[in-house]
Amino acid sequence: MRALVKTAPGPGLELVEVPEPVCGPGQVKLRVLRAGLCGTDLHLEAWDDWAASTVRAPLTIGHEFYGEVVEVGADVTGVAVGDRASGEGHIVCGNCRNCRAGRRHVCINTVGLGVNTNGAFADYVVIPATNLWRQPEAIDPDLGAIFDPLGNATHTALQWPVVGEDVLITGAGPIGVMAAAIVRHAGAKHVVVSDLSDYRLGLAKAAGADLCVNVGSTRIADAQRDLGMREGFDIGLEMSGAPSAVTEMLANLNHGAKVAMLGLPKDPYPIDWGRVITHMITIKGIYGREMFETWYLMSSMLASSSVLADAIRSVITHRFAAQDWAQAFATARSGECGKVILDWS
Repeated sequence: MRALVKTAPGPGLELVEVPEPVCGPGQVKLRVLRAGLCGTDLHLEAWDDWAASTVRAPLTIGHEFYGEVVEVGADVTGVAVGDRASGEGHIVCGNCRNCRAGRRHVCINTVGLGVNTNGAFADYVVIPATNLWRQPEAIDPDLGAIFDPLGNATHTALQWPVVGEDVLITGAGPIGVMAAAIVRHAGAKHVVVSDLSDYRLGLAKAAGADLCVNVGSTRIADAQRDLGMREGFDIGLEMSGAPSAVTEMLANLNHGAKVAMLGLPKDPYPIDWGRVITHMITIKGIYGREMFETWYLMSSMLASSSVLADAIRSVITHRFAAQDWAQAFATARSGECGKVILDWS
């Protein structure tokens, strides 16, 4: 089969022929139809310090995908050949304290599909049946391919009750844009998104943000005044990993505000802990998706609201055939895009 592979340590990837993966007991094999390009994949292609310390080549990368079940391993129930499905990219051990307590999203032995084991940028992928998420036949394959990042957005956006609250989202990448659509759907009062890219802020506006702030020229405090806010934001969703974004977010929060942080910083940075303490701000780190409560929430919201489904779909701005993967990576790296999809069908 075709697979996009990190064939050896160092920058670059190759689209090569490799053997099809074998479907073992407790596993399912899917024919990949669509796959989403993620920031993680860009790190792996560039072979930065994180990639070099994490990945053992050769490795097929990719972890966001949608496909059709073509084989079901022994001891698997509730899944049939022909089912359409997405897949949870975090493979957990099932035996650590958190897994046994039902908190699989904080498994201490998590293995990343396409990072620690062969992934989904290929004609076929094999995953544990417990990682399969069956999709309705009518779902748009492109939408099915982005359930992984949509799960990140959902997990972050719904970490705190948002009904009637003023929400600030720092970072208008695809996950930040999807989070704007979700909190709008969930009943937020004001939704403000900040970034340095006017292109991506335009996507956030189209997805449901009330106000978009280019922090290269405008301050978030100005946005508060424009909206007639008097007491600061109630909820902060940090999607950028930028220290300056966190500083400005903290400076614009109400007393008792709650923050969910998903954006990964490149390096450690200082936080005004005095402000966190005196303003009684709650900060919670978010990683991945809750397995599988987040997936239920995603499917339920999309099934109940065509408006939300259209807003999430609008985040997908570019589509490429699998053989044009290099152009897809260049587009994603440019920043002048939303979500980029590879078509493996």
